[in-house]
This record gives sequence, structure tokens and C-alpha cells, in this order.
Amino acid sequence: MTQKIPTTSADFDHTRIIERPDGFYWQDDADGREYGPFQTMLEAAADMQLADDEAAAEEAGADDLRDTGDLLGVPDWVDPDTGQLADDERTRTDDH
Repeated sequence: MTQKIPTTSADFDHTRIIERPDGFYWQDDADGREYGPFQTMLEAAADMQLADDEAAAEEAGADDLRDTGDLLGVPDWVDPDTGQLADDERTRTDDH
């Protein structure tokens, strides 16, 4: 019985799966880091998908935090010297 190997979408063009004697690895071309070994290619592909899903969830979480801050009226600028949130009453000036 043969297993059907799933096709990957264009979202995974920056990754590749490598077969070595000790198992399968997947590599992200963005940082060159390898993940593995996995017993099968399917396990490596599943881990690759999971890592992509987690990255998307983190990115969405940051957007949700910004949106919530906007709804509550929390300023998005923090004074780098004091750590205090910006005041609407004063004009912000940056030294360049």
C-alpha cells in the first residue's frame, strides 16, 4: 500500500525537505536552520506546516494587540528614555 505524498503550497517555497541516513529534516531558507530528524517525510511536512501555523498565529496576535490598543485609546508610542506612554497634550519631538 502506498501513501499519497501531499503537495505543498507556494507558501512553502522558502523551505525544503532533506533526506539523510538518520531521517528526514526540513530547512527554512530564511534563517538556514534545520529541524529534525523525523522518521518519515510526512512527519517532516507536518512539522513544517505546524511551524508555519504558529508563526501566522503570533503575527495575528500582534495585530490583534495593536487593534485593541487603538480601540482603548492607548498611545502606540513609548518614550524610550522613561518608558512612559505618550501624552496627547504634548507634541512629540524626536532628536535625530
